[in-house]
Amino acid sequence: MKTKIATVKGARDFYPEQMALRSWLYANMRAAAQAFGYQEYDGPFLETLDLYAAKSGEELVKEQAFVFNDRGGDQITLRPELTPSLARMVAARQGQLPRPIRWWSFGPFWRYERPQKGRSREFFQWNVDLLGVDSPAADAELAGVMAAFFRNIGFGPAEIKIQFNNRRLMDSEIAALGLTEQKKDVFRLIDRRDKLSAEAWDKYAADLGVTAEQLAGLKAMLANRELWRQSEECQAFLTAAAALGIADFLEYDPTVIRGLDYYTGTVFEARDREGEFRAILGGGRYDNLVGDVGGDRLPGVGFAMGDVVIGLVAQKYGKVGALRTSPSDVLVTVFNAETLPQSLQLAAELRAAGLRAEWYPEPVKLDRQLKYADATGVRFAAILGPDELAQGLVMLKDLANRTQTPVVRQQLAGLIQEKGRQ
Repeated sequence: MKTKIATVKGARDFYPEQMALRSWLYANMRAAAQAFGYQEYDGPFLETLDLYAAKSGEELVKEQAFVFNDRGGDQITLRPELTPSLARMVAARQGQLPRPIRWWSFGPFWRYERPQKGRSREFFQWNVDLLGVDSPAADAELAGVMAAFFRNIGFGPAEIKIQFNNRRLMDSEIAALGLTEQKKDVFRLIDRRDKLSAEAWDKYAADLGVTAEQLAGLKAMLANRELWRQSEECQAFLTAAAALGIADFLEYDPTVIRGLDYYTGTVFEARDREGEFRAILGGGRYDNLVGDVGGDRLPGVGFAMGDVVIGLVAQKYGKVGALRTSPSDVLVTVFNAETLPQSLQLAAELRAAGLRAEWYPEPVKLDRQLKYADATGVRFAAILGPDELAQGLVMLKDLANRTQTPVVRQQLAGLIQEKGRQ
């Protein structure tokens, strides 16, 4: 037997049924972002490593980025995230872009991680960002876009929670524990709280030079679910979220810190309330990133959501439903070789009337043609045999309710459109 070539480890094939799921997610992402006035954009798939080296964090750059040298000797990486690209693009045209900048994107990204449930090396990601506004209300708007998407696909606050925290609040708490000089390391320590066992986490803290007294204080801080009351930003964020009607989705969690170095204020994560999956999305406020890549300081807030986890969550909770793999409204059947030109002509007439029509490419038994339409999700079949041709009719079969109706050929397109709306 011939050896079949496998996909690259951590990459995925998108057969039509998987593509239908991805397209369904994309359509609902687009609807949520555009409901708030966000404009679609994209950046290059390749960037210089320098763009991420000082902005995204050591773990992402050294352990997760796919890096190679181009022929000129420059270090290039497949993009592991989009926010630095966004900042670079905004910095390049900072004086020309109207503010506020509301942008969103959906595209492929790559991280060299261990493939596992909910995580692959190649993935598609939704990115939503608001730049030029420095207020808790802007942070709440981003949470509003998240909530709008979850509602679009059938989730409510009983199933999904949007957890939030604030980096400035954490800065002050960490300073009070005498850990300011180790702040970046402590943030990484907090970010790994749910990734390590209790013993491994304590050892990691000790290896960072955190004393037993400081560790006890850190644990007490992370257990305090009322800590947000000490932050005016958090209070204002929740007030704005309530005005947007999304307060029921929100939950304060001091362990939400996000691993990337560029976050400066509010940070987010969303999870299913049963806790079966890792974070569905993450993000936060980054007020210095545009300045770090050569522009003037410009406040920003955003989030990103990969397609892998949300796809698993939506399927587990039964939110996906039946997805069609075919875009066709109607399949024109072929009775025999002699009637093939008439079937081709009918398909062309239906397309000219604004329908998506395909024809079956060979005159096999009708049952086989109808089974094909059923399997690919085509609702209507137009049957054109010698009897129908002689009478100027087409037999329209509705595969959704198993009915068939003889229709005057000139009226066929209108009837399909009418039934399709029912």
